[in-house]
Amino acid sequence: MMPSANPDSSDKDSEVFAETDPTGRYGRYTELLGCGAVKKVYRGFDQEEGIEVAWNQVKLRNFCEEPDMVKRLYGEVRLLKNLTNENIIELYSVWTDDEHGTLNFITEVCTSGNLREYRKKHRHVSMKALKKWSRQILKGLNYLHTHEPCIIHRDLNCSNVFVNGNVGQVKIGDLGLAAIVGTNHIAHTILGTPEFMAPELYDEDYTELVDIYSFGMCLLEMVTLEIPYSECDNVAKIYKKVCSGIRPAALNKVKDSEVRDFIEKCLAQPRVRPSADELLKDPFFDELVDDDDDDENAAYVDSY
Repeated sequence: MMPSANPDSSDKDSEVFAETDPTGRYGRYTELLGCGAVKKVYRGFDQEEGIEVAWNQVKLRNFCEEPDMVKRLYGEVRLLKNLTNENIIELYSVWTDDEHGTLNFITEVCTSGNLREYRKKHRHVSMKALKKWSRQILKGLNYLHTHEPCIIHRDLNCSNVFVNGNVGQVKIGDLGLAAIVGTNHIAHTILGTPEFMAPELYDEDYTELVDIYSFGMCLLEMVTLEIPYSECDNVAKIYKKVCSGIRPAALNKVKDSEVRDFIEKCLAQPRVRPSADELLKDPFFDELVDDDDDDENAAYVDSY
């Protein structure tokens, strides 16, 4: 018989959970993976499957005078529970802790954090790799936009796209601003991150094509390592440029005409802006092998 491990030795090295979910399956560590205006994301562990997870926690008492914010948070959770796509962050469990006044939900964790930080860390990335990431984002958007009913993300940017760097996989997350729209695919609320917001968002009359505009800005950031409209020092100046059709200065730094033309397609007026499905069929992606499994196996980072 094999000797058993020394429990005293292992206990000394193990971390203690700060809390567990009501079923005892999930545990939360104190390590923060991310912190936003609304929620904190901790490293967690699924004891049943033996995998790390993201434990998302919102202090509801902080928003007792903001019922709309709480409603939006519950909306994110309800959305995630019904979505199943390899390029959308998956939800495993959700519950409220009335004693501590928190909303908690467990999602899959992406090993390399968000795309903005990942891209900053790996500055030498081939255009082919950027195209692989871009195609996966578009696949996620196409899933949302063709969902019944249609779902508009409304706040797509590089900080809420997440990366599994070991396999080159990207996933869209943070659906807290998403809107479910009816068959006419029209929404009427101003929400989002100003640098990535399509001009029609400000007019409060828009469709899922606002996400395509935001995707174009994400690609611009991926290529230039610069947040769009960083030359503007306040939101009012960004708004004025966006509504006047003035492109961000970063676009002038894109020397590859194929890349620039593709970004311009995404930033076009809504009546001529292509859908996610149309963009996936664009010649821009012709160099990639047309195989869904290919995305899982690569996004090669050039060596320094």
